[in-house]
Amino acid sequence: MTDSITIHPAHGIAGSIVLPGDKSISHRYAMLAGIAEGTSHFENYSPGADCASTLKCLEALGVRCERSLNSVSIHGLGPQLKAPAEALDCGNSGSTVRMLSGILAGQQFTTQLFGDDSLSRRPMGRVIQPLSQMGAQITSSDGGLLPLTISGAKLRALHYRAPIASAQVKTCLLFAGLFADGETSVEESTGTRDHGEIALRAFGAHVIQDGARASVQGHQKLHGLEADIPGDLSSASFFLCAAALFPGSRIEIRKLLMNPTRARLLDVLIGMGVRISVTELEEKHGELIGSVAVEGGGLEGGVIQGADTTALIDEIPVLAAIAPYTSRGVEIRDARELRVKESDRIATIASNLRAMGAQIEEREDGLLIAGEQRLHGTELDSFGDHRIAMAFAVAALRAGGTSMIKGADAAVISFPGFFNLLESVAQR
Repeated sequence: MTDSITIHPAHGIAGSIVLPGDKSISHRYAMLAGIAEGTSHFENYSPGADCASTLKCLEALGVRCERSLNSVSIHGLGPQLKAPAEALDCGNSGSTVRMLSGILAGQQFTTQLFGDDSLSRRPMGRVIQPLSQMGAQITSSDGGLLPLTISGAKLRALHYRAPIASAQVKTCLLFAGLFADGETSVEESTGTRDHGEIALRAFGAHVIQDGARASVQGHQKLHGLEADIPGDLSSASFFLCAAALFPGSRIEIRKLLMNPTRARLLDVLIGMGVRISVTELEEKHGELIGSVAVEGGGLEGGVIQGADTTALIDEIPVLAAIAPYTSRGVEIRDARELRVKESDRIATIASNLRAMGAQIEEREDGLLIAGEQRLHGTELDSFGDHRIAMAFAVAALRAGGTSMIKGADAAVISFPGFFNLLESVAQR
């Protein structure tokens, strides 16, 4: 790993690539494989440190995981896992701690979960409260922060109206619902990504979806699954936006996740003037997969707000990073959730853009970024956040002069090979 990396300006992007497996699906498949009967095998499992944290936690709970390059075999124990000998280290992974908590709430033992400094600042009350209502006993060190101590119990079904739309919270409660008597349902104000519901079905569970409400019956048996995990659409955003920066650029991304709850990014980019075509669509285990080709053109800009903000929460850093290069600028609203990610992403985006010479207005729940700006290369900071590191590598491609990103090794959290792959498609 390299602590800092130098990005030189480019004049275009070109190539055909396949991306590492989707992070959201990898987490969910691994957890469900752990409590399924039989062996599951996944090709193109995410190589990121976050998904490795999930596998390490499962192994500590008695699940045998065999990893080879980009594949993993997981030998399920069925619904009852084994008490760990020590606390579970979730690393930097909010997905691991929040979604695994739903499974641990239904176990017959006590588990402690902790994470790194960044994860220890992220709010866990959003899973503590509903899991406690289901009957689990959960204590936290300081106002809903890590470490968490979860004493599992015989759970009660819950009909939960989530105050904050979060796919992680929804998945946590649906997983917990597998261990509860009766039907557990989660209703959100706006629909979030539905990988949890799709994964449950792929493992044999019956799940009902009705708009922004999802329900699961308790005590369903899961069976092992063999699957090839599609490329990560959030990781694709960096390459799509890089190509969009340069008229005449063209990049193709094959075997890419095309889940409708995640593909809003493509609609937004098309609205900003990017030419995008999708081919070879097929469905596997309930998830849509396809090939996406992007041609760079004139970037116009626009407003991201409401349901779009929820759908694009992971892609906003790179959309904001390229916003100064658009003709009309970009306004981001309703994005307060960005302040409690791996970094305060509203503040870190604003800091790096200002360092590059951009005019930007930081708001409590978003950003206003003017268009038609010229940015210069400079020293940038990842702030220990993988998406900030990668977003500003993209912004630096069109800046005047060379940029250096400190803490670039943060990218290993989700995409260890990112900088090499970006360099391979950059034209100079």
